[in-house]
Amino acid sequence: MKLSACIITSMLLANSPIALSNEPVKLLSLDWSSQQVLTRVLGELLMQKNIEIEYVHTDATSQWYKLAHGQGDVQIEVWEGTMATSFLQLIHSGHVQEGATHLAKTREEWWYPEYVEQMCEGLPDWTALKRCPKVFAEGKQRGIYYTGPWEKPDGARIRALGLEFDVVQLKGGDEINQKIRQYIAENRPLLIFNWSPNWVEAKYKGKFVEFPAYDKKCEDNPSWGVNPKFKWDCGNPVGGWLKTAISNRLTDKSQCAADIIRSFSLDNHQIALASMLVDDQNLSLADAASAWLEQNQANINTWLSHKSCQ
Repeated sequence: MKLSACIITSMLLANSPIALSNEPVKLLSLDWSSQQVLTRVLGELLMQKNIEIEYVHTDATSQWYKLAHGQGDVQIEVWEGTMATSFLQLIHSGHVQEGATHLAKTREEWWYPEYVEQMCEGLPDWTALKRCPKVFAEGKQRGIYYTGPWEKPDGARIRALGLEFDVVQLKGGDEINQKIRQYIAENRPLLIFNWSPNWVEAKYKGKFVEFPAYDKKCEDNPSWGVNPKFKWDCGNPVGGWLKTAISNRLTDKSQCAADIIRSFSLDNHQIALASMLVDDQNLSLADAASAWLEQNQANINTWLSHKSCQ
């Protein structure tokens, strides 16, 4: 009986707020520049309040397991266009929590440099792609659309809209940026996944393909939309949300950390700046985080001034 009591007591202590407060706050770092820079920024803010942190590198798929199973506490950029389904499922099941909704409005979609309109007449209307897949074929039978390793229904969209395209998946944001720079320098036709806010819009002229407007029914009801046989005969949401995901353990680790994270709500310019510092100005993540904080000094007191942090 005494041994059982000791075991139970140890289990209770291991799951108590006191025990959790000795663990670092684990910040998930994914594979695109603004997310990585802002994760470092958040880490710097938490360390100013003597909160121990740990950076945990992960990918878009594994982030959900880590948040739900104590291997991660914060993901600073959850994008509606690529992550809404998984995120909302975990919110509704009680496995993760919403930390903050950023002020920024987002868009994620097929993108092309503006000069491509001279090669494929009718863009940005999506129906132009039905007439000129060979422009993007690069010597193959079907057009090529480049994307990243994120949750997107591109294959389903291609089938539903009757497009003669194949999807080529790149490893992450760095490869996407490299592809954009390379093709624009060579004036080559390109269809690629891009997003806003992002550094690309500040440097290059280009447009998103205008697919049929998104509706939630497009995901669930095949009879909705231009093709009554298949789902996903639409584009991605326009003016989408950008949120922060936090673990159920975060508040027990540090109420101060939770309050800082919930107040860390950023606009389009702030997020685009984080991307530009790395992808255009070639700063290291550490230097980019320092430069970003320097340009946002006026907001730091608001993010850190919480009763729980005093």
